[in-house]
Amino acid sequence: MNKPFIYRLDWLTVFCYLVLVVFGFFNIYSSTISSELNNVFKLNSVIGKQVLFFFVSILIGVFILGIRTKFFQQFSNIIYFACILSLISVLIFGQTINGATSWFTIGGIGIQPSEFGKIGASLMISKYLSDFQTNINDRKSIIIASLIILVPSFLIIIQPDPGSAIIFCSLFLVFFREGLSFNYLILIIVASLLFIITLLFSMDNILYSIVTITILYVFISKIKKFKINTLLISSLALSASFFVMSVNFIFNDVFEQRHRDRFNIILGIIEDSKGIGYNINQSKIAIGSGGLTGKGFLKGTQTKGDFVPEQQTDYIFTTVGEEWGFIGSFGLIIVLSILIIRMANQAEKQTNSFRRAFIFCICSLLFSHFTINIGMSLGLFPTVGIPLPFISSGGSNLITFSLLIFIYLNFDANRLNDW
Repeated sequence: MNKPFIYRLDWLTVFCYLVLVVFGFFNIYSSTISSELNNVFKLNSVIGKQVLFFFVSILIGVFILGIRTKFFQQFSNIIYFACILSLISVLIFGQTINGATSWFTIGGIGIQPSEFGKIGASLMISKYLSDFQTNINDRKSIIIASLIILVPSFLIIIQPDPGSAIIFCSLFLVFFREGLSFNYLILIIVASLLFIITLLFSMDNILYSIVTITILYVFISKIKKFKINTLLISSLALSASFFVMSVNFIFNDVFEQRHRDRFNIILGIIEDSKGIGYNINQSKIAIGSGGLTGKGFLKGTQTKGDFVPEQQTDYIFTTVGEEWGFIGSFGLIIVLSILIIRMANQAEKQTNSFRRAFIFCICSLLFSHFTINIGMSLGLFPTVGIPLPFISSGGSNLITFSLLIFIYLNFDANRLNDW
């Protein structure tokens, strides 16, 4: 006999979720505080809107808990194509903010379709990967699965919002859990390193290096009488050369100037602490000034002085670092890690491959958001406009990740039930 639903809920995940959201309220309030303490109760304030979005998330989430899990797989296609339609519509009817046409504005509230698109893409890719006819190591299956992710990514890139597109691409990580050869992951890592090295040392130097290494490898193998596949080595060298030659085109013609500048600053090619690098520089100052225990809630001088732009959204981690210090920052990372590890562990217990794949999609999205956002704040990654889930202000992001958590709770509570 099944236990009552409330006893089957993953209360550890619920606890982590609530801790993160409440902690987010404190940091949003601190980074947006005015002279009036009661702003928290005003819907025209940033913190007031965030509290409202949280209660909206809870209401929708409670409804989600009552839906049969089979619904999500049956309607994955419809939800996915509705998300694609919204991404197309925003390009035509959306509002342009900070150079990106990414928002619908309804009643003074901004709605970002790319956030909700994460739910649709996760459902669709999970459905496809769980299909018994899908062989993820088959070329056709890889192409179809990739297109499910790349189509919304392309629509987001042309907004332009490359940061959100990168987040969508994190869903490729789920392929490896579902059986894709890790050779592809090695290929992605090598390509990323080649991209960075080419920017640092110029295309010509890297091409000369590839040719030299290839010749030396063939020469040494002949002397040592190693067996080599000459065609394979030549193909790899040629592919690497073509990729290196495409780096300049991608960097100069696909990336916008602001993205190029941020990459150059991160890689140390240029220094501009008062211009395009101002955000990162002030972010590191704020985090470093927090020390071990922080300056205390509402006592951050960098935060109160508005030295860090967009501090309540993309750079919310600077408020954490300054006011809560290393201990608070480390504690936040621990809670985030517990949440992701817990869900990944529960995903392995699912009796249905669709539910397992979807939960790993959530883990991938959370991991990429947390890694990139905190990396941005520490100056390890260029600024690409990625919020910190549950912590940063923003209704679309909070509602999206809250719904993902509630769908997970539904799946996990019913994992022993056959739909």
